[in-house]
Amino acid sequence: MEYVLKNLGFVCALGTNHADIVKNARLGSTSGMFKENILVDGEVVPFGAVSVERTHELRMYDLIDCALNQISGDIELLKQNYDLNRLGIIVGACNTGVHEAQKQIEHAFKNNTEIDESVINDLELGNPSEYLRKKTGFGGPAFTVSTACSSSLKVFQSARQLLDNDVCDAVLVGGVDGQCDFALNGFNALGALSKKHTNPMSKNRDGINLGEGVALFILEKGCCGIKLLGIGESSDAYHLTSPDPTGSGAISSMNMALMDAKLLPKDIDFINMHGTGTVANDAMESLAINTVFGDNVLCVSTKPLTGHTLGAAGAISMGLSWLMIKYNFVIPHVFDGEYGDDCAKIKLAQIGDDKEINRILCNAFAFGGSNASLIMGK
Repeated sequence: MEYVLKNLGFVCALGTNHADIVKNARLGSTSGMFKENILVDGEVVPFGAVSVERTHELRMYDLIDCALNQISGDIELLKQNYDLNRLGIIVGACNTGVHEAQKQIEHAFKNNTEIDESVINDLELGNPSEYLRKKTGFGGPAFTVSTACSSSLKVFQSARQLLDNDVCDAVLVGGVDGQCDFALNGFNALGALSKKHTNPMSKNRDGINLGEGVALFILEKGCCGIKLLGIGESSDAYHLTSPDPTGSGAISSMNMALMDAKLLPKDIDFINMHGTGTVANDAMESLAINTVFGDNVLCVSTKPLTGHTLGAAGAISMGLSWLMIKYNFVIPHVFDGEYGDDCAKIKLAQIGDDKEINRILCNAFAFGGSNASLIMGK
């Protein structure tokens, strides 16, 4: 059975429409990482902010609306062609309303007032899927997956299962996360937040930059278009926050994705890495990629262009990969050029690389060893 990733609604620090995102991604532009003054310990840190006006109580709703507007015609066609109860919604998210709830709680403490009950509702992980249900009118299953940074890659497996089991005819699938000071300070407390521009695969790397964004696909059965070819998931449970340094979980998820797609490593043209810019992640992921693919496949981390969008990271990676295949361009790997001595040899994409992109593997690796890899292609 074949599955098509139909039109994409996409918003990130690179832009709020396909044309701007493609233009900026092709150039390796990092200009979107410095649009807002985000403070940590009183110091401004880079953040992948999205230029979308704040109109809702929860930031993620602003992001979702912008992405939905891009695919509104496709949504209406689905509603005309299918029973509403066979149209599903699955999104990945981490910080649904944590930022807004934090502000309300802080205000209540400072003013010695009771915390409004609505704060609890803001924290519900089901908020993005419920909001999408209301906006689209879809009546099928609607739920949110939250496995930290692998959330919005894992949703594609769940969506495919709804199609396989004849529960749905089409599924709106993707991920969303907005700005969250709680997450910023959490990563800072872990020593994983870079106060400079993130520098993945460099010997000088020192951590992540965060960002916000949303990517929404329509997944249907079909044979024409950019297809979901294979998915692999693993759970190594090595450590609460650190990846297994041997790369066993990442190797397993990539091999399972290849097996699911009935492909060999040589069939992959490009790898969109998780590539967070932390010391542990980059050493592990480069080792895992080298073990499975050697140093023959072009690789990139797009985190310097968008920030790490946590629950939306997998879908953002998917969105950029989908655009690469559709418009046949290569996103360059942006770093200081000083490759890490502790990183295994892999081939990083550069500006000017010209290669036909038919199949891309995307990685997303989360806290607790929750790993996912997905292959898409023509």
